Amino acid sequence: MLQEAKTEEQKLAEFEARVGRGEKVEPGDWMPEAYRKNLIRMISQHAHSEIVGQLPEGKWIPFAPGFRRKLTLVAKVQDEAGHGQLLYRAAETLGKPREEMMEELLSGKAKYANVFNYPTPTWADVGVIGWLVDTAAVVNQTMLAQSSYGPYARAMKRICYEEAFHIKQGYDIVVALAKGTPEQARMAQDAVNRWWYPTLMMSGPPDTMSTHSEQALKWRIKTKSNEQVRQEFIDLIVPQIRALGMDVPDKDCVFDETTGHHRYTQPDWEELRRVINGDGPCNAERLEQRRKAHEEGRWVREAMATPSRNGNRQKSIPVS
Repeated sequence: MLQEAKTEEQKLAEFEARVGRGEKVEPGDWMPEAYRKNLIRMISQHAHSEIVGQLPEGKWIPFAPGFRRKLTLVAKVQDEAGHGQLLYRAAETLGKPREEMMEELLSGKAKYANVFNYPTPTWADVGVIGWLVDTAAVVNQTMLAQSSYGPYARAMKRICYEEAFHIKQGYDIVVALAKGTPEQARMAQDAVNRWWYPTLMMSGPPDTMSTHSEQALKWRIKTKSNEQVRQEFIDLIVPQIRALGMDVPDKDCVFDETTGHHRYTQPDWEELRRVINGDGPCNAERLEQRRKAHEEGRWVREAMATPSRNGNRQKSIPVS
């Protein structure tokens, strides 16, 4: 037993040395069980966020103002579905079946990004999600592209490339509204006001409140803290908001010459806890939409699982 414990210690030391050198961990490599579990938690939550994230904007596809706007929105929603599939595949390399992850989402057991549990009552919400929310996502995902786990890092690189398109799409919508009629400008400002704090919450609570951050940073699953990611987003987005003649929804958000960063008011972390745990404005609605889509796609999954004419069984695939 002593020899076995020593061997595990040696494996852990070698693993941490590899990660410390910036090497990638691949699916067949030895890894601590805590590392595997932390990755599965992060990647599956990320995948769920992409899948549920189709819904707030997807509802606007039939009402998009003009054919070009409709096409770009359809393309974006399709991208989000593809991102979810990439991430489910990355989680599968860690031994987590995709069907199990989907069941956890549909049952309400799994968590996903808080921002996808808020309503989108106007067309301006589509623009602000693409601009604010996706900018915050890219800041976080650019960091995750440096993750120590190879499949996750590689998925992030492709996802970030496509998210850059989403940011431009959202920004273009907001610019048109901000420079439009007074009513359109007010609609854009209202959307920025409503999405500001949910977007700040996206990167997670302060690391002192997180039970996972320390370990994720130690093993380079993440390479920046939640606060670092949030500060980077604020420093990037605040000048853009003001350049459009819009107000930042935080009167205390000012640039600090001493630190070189913007000071800002912390979000309501109790609200984040409630929303993440299922008590947000649209949690029940969004999960019911996912359950309905999953049930409507059952026939496709069953058809793919039945024997083909040559006697071979088609590989079963989930339909999101």
